[in-house]
Amino acid sequence: MKLQVGRGAFIPRESSGFLADVAIERTNERPTPIVVDVCTGVGPVGLLCAAGLPNATVYGLDISATALAFARRNARSLGMSNVRFLRGDVFDPLPSKVRRGVDVVSAHPPYVARWEMRHVRHELRAEPNEAITDSSKTELALAGRIVRESPARLVPGGWLLVEVVDFRARDVAAMFRRAGFRGVRHLRAGGDVDRVIAGRMPDIF
Repeated sequence: MKLQVGRGAFIPRESSGFLADVAIERTNERPTPIVVDVCTGVGPVGLLCAAGLPNATVYGLDISATALAFARRNARSLGMSNVRFLRGDVFDPLPSKVRRGVDVVSAHPPYVARWEMRHVRHELRAEPNEAITDSSKTELALAGRIVRESPARLVPGGWLLVEVVDFRARDVAAMFRRAGFRGVRHLRAGGDVDRVIAGRMPDIF
């Protein structure tokens, strides 16, 4: 999938493909799933989910107007009519009719702590700050918020998927468990950068 990117937007990594694959696997048996991708950037995960799940409704959420302009342009150029990109803080821009009916939430939140910014690799220095750091001391403030707020958005049995750096995987998995997620797992693809924490909301009988 070819995507347009430019100044002021985070350049997608190959790991976005793995996150999208995990999301698709967990929704492909649902007839008309709703997928929400938080911190969507230029839209790689949302667009891949929209392509792989033609009966789904996909929402990509971000605070960056620049990134979302590229995401919408990408959706138009790819002919994706089942994805919408909305600007706002975490889940705030979601339409009220779907706020408690989401089947899968995916997210790749910023992963560099405030104190690490002066040490980041040269290629990251060209990225917009809000895409690589949440300006917290531990880099986990935004990830923690997404985990805490997701249960109120997910249907029973719905999934939360968060891409993480390896040395934070245990911390993020603990957040999942505290928020009530079951079957929390650390998933890996073949490469050393493809890491996703997955957890499922309990079914209600």
